[in-house]
Amino acid sequence: MKNALKQLEELGQSIWYDNISRSLVTSGELRRHVDEGLLGMTSNPTIFDKAISGSTDYDPQLREIQMKTPGAATGEIIQALMVKDIQMAADVLGVAYERTRGGDGYVSVEVTPTKARDTLATNAEVRLLASRIDRKNVMVKIPATKEGLPAITRAISEGYNINVTLIFSIRRYREVAEAYIAGLEQRAKEGKPVAGIASVASIFVSRIDTLVDDLLGRKIAEVKDPAAASRLKGLLGKVAVANTKLVYQSFREVFESPRFAPLRAKGAKVQRPLWASTGTKNPAYSDLLYVETLVGPDTVNTVPPATYAAILDHSRPAHTIESDLEGAKQVLRDLAASGIDIDRVTDKLEEEGVAAFEKSFDGLTKFLQQKNVRPAGVAAD
Repeated sequence: MKNALKQLEELGQSIWYDNISRSLVTSGELRRHVDEGLLGMTSNPTIFDKAISGSTDYDPQLREIQMKTPGAATGEIIQALMVKDIQMAADVLGVAYERTRGGDGYVSVEVTPTKARDTLATNAEVRLLASRIDRKNVMVKIPATKEGLPAITRAISEGYNINVTLIFSIRRYREVAEAYIAGLEQRAKEGKPVAGIASVASIFVSRIDTLVDDLLGRKIAEVKDPAAASRLKGLLGKVAVANTKLVYQSFREVFESPRFAPLRAKGAKVQRPLWASTGTKNPAYSDLLYVETLVGPDTVNTVPPATYAAILDHSRPAHTIESDLEGAKQVLRDLAASGIDIDRVTDKLEEEGVAAFEKSFDGLTKFLQQKNVRPAGVAAD
C-alpha cells in the first residue's frame, strides 16, 4: 500500500521538509525520508540558527575554517557552514531530482536576510550562492519584498532556480508570479532557453491564523451581542486556509493565461505555489489543518518534522485546494465586515517575517563570535 507521501505525489502535491541540520544528513535520516517519498527540502536563517547553535556537529568545520582562513568574517563562516549543509542535502535529494526529471529534488537556501530590501545585493548573493554550492538541484530564496520583486525577475532571466519566500497576500503573490514570467520573457527575448528553470512561490499559511485569531479574540472579548460574538468565533482558524485557496485560484489564472502560453510552448515550467509555515501552532486545531485542506496539482507543501510524521501516520490525501471556494471568499468578506483588514495583516506579517530572519541571523552571528572561532586579536565584524 502506498504511503501518504506517494498518494500526495499522485495528486500533484510534493512534500518537502522544512528543516536541515548536519546530523539529519550524516545520520542517514534524510536518505530514509527520500526513500519514503520526500521530494525536497527548505531552510531559512532560523532553521540554521537552531541547527548550528544547538549542536556540536559543526565544530570540526569551524576548526578547519579557523586554521585555513583565520581572518574570516563571521558572515563568511556562516555561509561556509550553510553551503556545506546544502551541498550534502542536495546530493542526497539528487535521486528525487533525477526521478522527477527536474520537477522536484530541490534544496532551498536563503540570501542573507539583511539584504531583503536591497535588490542589487540580493542578485549578487544569488550568483554567489549558486556558484559556491554548485548543484543543479538548488534553489536560492529571495524574500517577496518590494525590492525583491525586480531581483526575482533578474535572477530568473539569468537562469537561476528561485524560491520566492515570505509571501502572505494574494496581491503580493500575483506580483511575484508576474515577476517570474517577466524574467522568463526577458530570457526568451535574449534567445536563451526557458526550459529547465524551476521556481516556487512560498505562501506562508499558519502565521495568518496566529495573528488574525489574536485580533478576533480581542474583538470577541469586547462585543456584548452573543450573535456577533458567534460570528466572530466562526472565523477562528479559517482565514489562513481561505486566503491560501484564493492564492491557488490566482495561480491558475496567471499560468493558464494567454501571456504564459508562448513560454509554456518553449518548455517553461509554471512557478508552483509552495505552502510554507504549515505546522499547526494552535493545539485546538488539527495537526494536519494546513496539509489536508490544501492538496492540489502543481503545489508543494514544506512541512516541519512533526507535521511530516503526522502525514505518514494518519493523513488521508484528497484533492481539496479547490473545494468550497465560495466559502473561502465568504470568510474573507466576513473578516472585512468584522473590521479586520487582511491587507494590513499580511503587510505586518511580511515585515515581521523579514525581521525574524534578521534576528536569527544576528543571533547566530553572536553565537559564533562567542565560540571564539577567530584567533585572538582579530576583531569581530
